[in-house]
Amino acid sequence: MRGLTHRAVDRAARLPPGTTSAYYRTRQALLTALVTRLVARDQAELEAAGRRLAAPRDAGELTAALAGFVRRRLTGEGRRRTLARYACTVESVHHPELREILLPRENAARNVVRAFLSGHRVADAEQRTLTLLACVDGLVFDRLVNGGEVPDEELRRLVEAALR
Repeated sequence: MRGLTHRAVDRAARLPPGTTSAYYRTRQALLTALVTRLVARDQAELEAAGRRLAAPRDAGELTAALAGFVRRRLTGEGRRRTLARYACTVESVHHPELREILLPRENAARNVVRAFLSGHRVADAEQRTLTLLACVDGLVFDRLVNGGEVPDEELRRLVEAALR
């Protein structure tokens, strides 16, 4: 977060010095724009993933879909964006206005998980969906910090727990 400056953004975007500060006068405005853009990109990705994904028929198919999601969050551009999201989340402790932007939102991927749990007669499907996705997010965070991958078996156990 210390590296997020108007000057650094200008350099990274190959813009003339001062361009970014003309649009975002304060560092807080720059930070808010960053978080807003990050969330918009995540939402677009989740919407597209949810629309592409056929409704999982069983726990194995949901586990496979979650495994693909986790791999995308831990590698390449997904890894960079995930690291940025977590840094912004920590920053929101000091800037509460960012918390509202970072709140989990409805999207097609989340709807697929909720529909799967509802279809398997899980009584509190909405809460179980939020819990399952929070646990997956926790595994992603752990592997970003400590290295390694998330074994499919760990994801399978989370799905099975959500179904109980």
